Amino acid sequence: MAGGGPRYEKLEKAPIDAESLLLDVRKEKIDKVISQRTRTFTIVLDRLEDSFNIAAVLRTCEANGLQEVHVIVNPAAPFMPNSRVGQGCDKWLDVKLYKDFASCREHLKSRGFSLYASAIREDATSLYSMRFDSKIALVFGNEREGVSQEVLDGSDGTFWIPMRGFSQSLNISAAVSACVTRVISWREEHLGRVGDLTEAEAQVLRDRFYMLAVKQRKRIFKKAPPSKP
Repeated sequence: MAGGGPRYEKLEKAPIDAESLLLDVRKEKIDKVISQRTRTFTIVLDRLEDSFNIAAVLRTCEANGLQEVHVIVNPAAPFMPNSRVGQGCDKWLDVKLYKDFASCREHLKSRGFSLYASAIREDATSLYSMRFDSKIALVFGNEREGVSQEVLDGSDGTFWIPMRGFSQSLNISAAVSACVTRVISWREEHLGRVGDLTEAEAQVLRDRFYMLAVKQRKRIFKKAPPSKP
């Protein structure tokens, strides 16, 4: 799902270029966002059910500069992020849907990612002792069941967020928020930056964001058919 939610593709003969319809201040904002985007850190959602949680996770990821979110679809709960919670954030993201963890794992592994599943286990690594200077995907599981055994068997390791109160776990959206904030702050502190797109990747994203930022885009772009998981 390139662009997350509602997508727009250029007509074969668009009457005018999207960039020419944007004010300089809007283009500057888009360029700044792109400069802080990352494709080397991502979140994987394993069979989530609640549309509010899904939307909250997408919003957290977009706000913190992640460009991709990977979703293993729950066959009993269609992937429909709550629009009021998401506030349109999904249009700026690449949301990739999978029928099972195996296909998601294969895709990420082929790109050099390590996968770590969120799970409270004796051998799990504390989030605060992990390094984030390589390609990494954090996997979060179903609200009631956690990550599946398939995820545990196929991940490179497990991690947990240390709890200092009586509560021993967080709501899924809160857990993702805590982890994303940790990773981004770690990268800023240790690497001095968050954004890591190549110039080619940045240009592709720039073209798309300019297009999505045009309020009159329906006049010059056509709506693309929805993607299937």
